[in-house]
Amino acid sequence: MLKVKPIPVERLPELLRLMPKAELHMHIEGSLEPELMFALGQRNGVAMAYPDVESLRSAYVFDKLQDFLDIYHAGTLVLRTEQDFYDMTRAYLARAAADNVRHAELFFDTQTHTGHGVSTDVVINGLHRACVDARTELGISASLILCFLRHLSEKEAFECLEQALPLRDKLIGVGLASSERGHPPEKFARVFARARELDLHLVAHAGEEGPPAYIWSALDVLKVERIDHGVQALKDPALMARLVKDRIPLTVCPLSNLKLRVFPSLAQHNLGQMLEAGIVATINSDDPAYFGGYINQNFTETFASLGLTAQHAYQLARHSFEASFIEPSAKQKYLDRLDETFETFV
Repeated sequence: MLKVKPIPVERLPELLRLMPKAELHMHIEGSLEPELMFALGQRNGVAMAYPDVESLRSAYVFDKLQDFLDIYHAGTLVLRTEQDFYDMTRAYLARAAADNVRHAELFFDTQTHTGHGVSTDVVINGLHRACVDARTELGISASLILCFLRHLSEKEAFECLEQALPLRDKLIGVGLASSERGHPPEKFARVFARARELDLHLVAHAGEEGPPAYIWSALDVLKVERIDHGVQALKDPALMARLVKDRIPLTVCPLSNLKLRVFPSLAQHNLGQMLEAGIVATINSDDPAYFGGYINQNFTETFASLGLTAQHAYQLARHSFEASFIEPSAKQKYLDRLDETFETFV
């Protein structure tokens, strides 16, 4: 790993903006900005619950995860056609490319949309077409991870997976999202075993609002390769040792944690402690339209609050590529470009 020379604190925001990075924890439906939401609603004749963009955005105040999920799912009602999913994804990828995200692994779910009468193929084809176009038009690569909704049953998750299998070549993995409390990972043991048989990568949300035990279950029962969030891991020293030893990445979302009151302030976030302990932590935006910032804003606000350094920036960016599901030769090219950026900047 490159040893980075110290730089003046006032230069950190520029470095954070310029450095290439991967984003590994971003729900594409959570990038649906109010302006686009209203435009799609008008295009599809879907009435909005709020009179204008400003009143909708002012409703983005949450006391807990479920408060957010309620308004998030209501917003998905405007997504009706393949073009809608394309436009939403293209808008996010353009924003990410401007933040020097060179690779993104996008979470999405079909269960929300099939519940609205939209077919699985409409969802996946729209998302995938935007990912393909972004590679040539924006210079960013992107892959899709299908998330099961944990507040629904495992039987419904199996149905979701089977509906997606004709489009298997457009997916790189499966994940587990939605309400964590009361829905432990082991609830989905069999469907994750099935996904593993299909050679899909496995990830799961665990240890955001749920206890460290959920992280253990995600690792040992679901056999996931990455933990999404995982901030509660620091409450369990044995778990921390396991994460360090096995180099299990955590896809951390600081502004999301702040917005959902997982931490009372960014200054009390434990990301710095993770890095000092040797955790393969990354920074991500989660649901940026709702949580007040895309990836660079997550970096700049978190660094300012925690007093993190250029060395931490390098660690986090390097971790993001190392933890990605990019094939090895492409991964090495990204890492080489990262090293060049830091050597040139410093």
